[in-house]
Amino acid sequence: MYNFLIVGCGFAGAVLAERLAEEGKKVLIIDKRNHIGGNAYDYYNEEGILVHKYGPHIFHTNSEEVFRYLSRFTEWRPYEHRVLGSVDGCLVPIPINLTTINKLYGVNLSSDEVTEFLEARCENRKPVLTSEDVVVNAVGKELYEKFFKGYTKKQWDLDPSELDASVTARVPTRTNCDDRYFTDTFQAMPKHGYTAMFTKMLSHPNISIMLQTDFRDIVELIPFERIIYTGPIDCYFDYCYGKLPYRSIDFRFETLHQETYQPTGTVNYPMSNLYTRITEFKYLTGQKSDKTTLVYEYPTAEGDPYYPIPRKQNQEIYNQYKKLAEETENVYFTGRLGTYKYYNMDQVVAQSLALFRKIMKSEVHV
Repeated sequence: MYNFLIVGCGFAGAVLAERLAEEGKKVLIIDKRNHIGGNAYDYYNEEGILVHKYGPHIFHTNSEEVFRYLSRFTEWRPYEHRVLGSVDGCLVPIPINLTTINKLYGVNLSSDEVTEFLEARCENRKPVLTSEDVVVNAVGKELYEKFFKGYTKKQWDLDPSELDASVTARVPTRTNCDDRYFTDTFQAMPKHGYTAMFTKMLSHPNISIMLQTDFRDIVELIPFERIIYTGPIDCYFDYCYGKLPYRSIDFRFETLHQETYQPTGTVNYPMSNLYTRITEFKYLTGQKSDKTTLVYEYPTAEGDPYYPIPRKQNQEIYNQYKKLAEETENVYFTGRLGTYKYYNMDQVVAQSLALFRKIMKSEVHV
C-alpha cells in the first residue's frame, strides 16, 4: 500500500515525492516517458555534450527557500543568461535596453535620453488587456513590430492582440545597459545537470519509480490512499468539457565541428526564419569541447503540451475543470499541466512546497 501515487516525474511530482518520503510516507511516482525530470531532463549526447532534450531550462529565482531546498540535491554553476535578437541585420540585446536602442538606431543616448526616446514613441493604451497593449504602451508600435509581433505570432500562432497581457508582461524594458535576461537574486545551473539533481532527489528508500507507465493502466491495480496529479487536468477528467489547447515545440538538434556557433547562449529570431530561437548548450553548461550542439525551436500546434495558451476562453474551460478538481476527494492537482498555467521552474518548486505543507497540515487536523 502506497500513501501517495504521484503522476508525473517533473519538478512538481519529484519535489512532492521527496518531501513526503522524508515524512515517512510511501510514495510511488510514475511517468509516461522513459526518464525522470519531466521537461527539465538532460543527457549527454554522442559527442559528450550535455543537452536539454526539451529545450533550454535556465534556473533563476528570487526565493531563497526554493534555492536552498534544491541545493540539497545539487552543486551549482553560476550562470547569467544572455539573449540577443536578430533584428534589422544586427544582433542586439533582449530585453530591449540602452545598448539595443543605440545599436539599432545608430545613436549614442544616455539612460535619461533613452527614457525620453521611448516615451516619445509609446502609445498610451487603457485598459491594458492584450499582449500588444503591454508592449505598445511601453515602447511604441515600431519596436513592437521589430521585436514582439513576429516572434509572438510564430510562438503562439496568434496575433499579440489576441493574447492575454501576461504573455509579454514577463519581458521588461530597460533604460540601462544591463543585458542579463533575468535579474533574479539566484541565477545558476545544476553543476552536473538536472537529471543528476532529480536522481538524487528521488533516491529516498520510501520512493518507488515506474517509468513508461500510463496512469490509467495501473490506477486500478496498485493500492494507494491519495493521488497527486501533475498531468493535464482535462485528460484526468476525460476531456468532459473539451480539450484545453497548448502550444508545442519541435526541437531540432545540430552538432557542429567548431568550438562555438553564436556569441551567446540564445539568439532570438523575431523577424526571420520559421524557428523562434537557437540555443547553444555549452554556454549554459560551461563545458569545453571542440564541438558544439545547438537546438532550433519550431513552434507547433501538435506534440507534447508545453505552453498553456493564455486566452479568456481557455481560462473559462479550465475553471470548469478546476471546479471538478475541487470536488474530487483525495486527488491534488498541481504543476503547469495540472493548473493550466505557465510557471517557471522555481515557481513550480514553490507551489509544490506549499502543497506539501497543506497536505501535512490537513493530516494534523484529521
